[in-house]
Amino acid sequence: MANILIVDDDPAVQMTIRLLLERAGHRVTVAGDGHSGLALFESGRFDLLFLDIFMPGMDGLETMRHIRAQAPAVPIIVISGRSAAPDAYAEPDFLKMATRLGAVASLPKPFRPEALLAAVGDCLQACKPRTPDVSTGGR
Repeated sequence: MANILIVDDDPAVQMTIRLLLERAGHRVTVAGDGHSGLALFESGRFDLLFLDIFMPGMDGLETMRHIRAQAPAVPIIVISGRSAAPDAYAEPDFLKMATRLGAVASLPKPFRPEALLAAVGDCLQACKPRTPDVSTGGR
């Protein structure tokens, strides 16, 4: 299965995602902020990242910018507990903004376990290297 890095400052969210992913057979590493997450990313090899957008120190968008500069193909799923209300006085939709800046998927907190696992499966499947189909001569 995949080697996944979770970067989130909320221990309850870390534990929830970790348990769901480990039960699905993935290897999981956890960081509590963007600086730690970036250091772990630079010292390891990860197939997928979960990044919280709002963290103290280096936020998820800044962390994603550094990771994209080093490894543009690694899929990133952004997560956030801030909602995007439809009225004119609401803050921007940070999840949508993050997908425009390089995240491949986003999940609002709280999320359902099946939504998280589906996002992981979709990201890993989409990023899997394609092997030529021998029966069609590689087409």
